[in-house]
Amino acid sequence: MTDKPTFEENLNELEEIVQKLELGDIPLEKSLEKFQRGMKLSKELQAKLESAEKTLTKVMDQNGNEEKFERDDNDEE
Repeated sequence: MTDKPTFEENLNELEEIVQKLELGDIPLEKSLEKFQRGMKLSKELQAKLESAEKTLTKVMDQNGNEEKFERDDNDEE
């Protein structure tokens, strides 16, 4: 059983693909493969970010129930 790559590993792979495509010194067929892989990685990364955002915008109340986190604009950072 193989371990699923981490967010950071997928992000690094996407960055490498972008660099290779920007150089433009690989054959068209290989470029298309890399582009498709990059699009897949991009969608996976976006989904993970959205999931993390949903998790971070919830807080637990005193009874252990989840509540949506609402930022008070009067709070100072």
